[in-house]
Amino acid sequence: MTFKPNRHFKRDYKRIFKRNPEAANLFLLLCELADEQGRVHLGPDAEAELVVLMQARFENPAAFQFSGRPK
Repeated sequence: MTFKPNRHFKRDYKRIFKRNPEAANLFLLLCELADEQGRVHLGPDAEAELVVLMQARFENPAAFQFSGRPK
């Protein structure tokens, strides 16, 4: 099942993005990786794996990922 952000997610994403854009994009990545129960399964070196996934997923980890600009 693919992740489809609803308006509540986008509201939270924008709130986090205003304080820390990289954290907001990590939040988005974790939501995309989560299974239907909301769990994310990573290997034993989760931090290094998240760094690789962030680089692969986002061209610019500090950029806003939805259409438009954050308000």
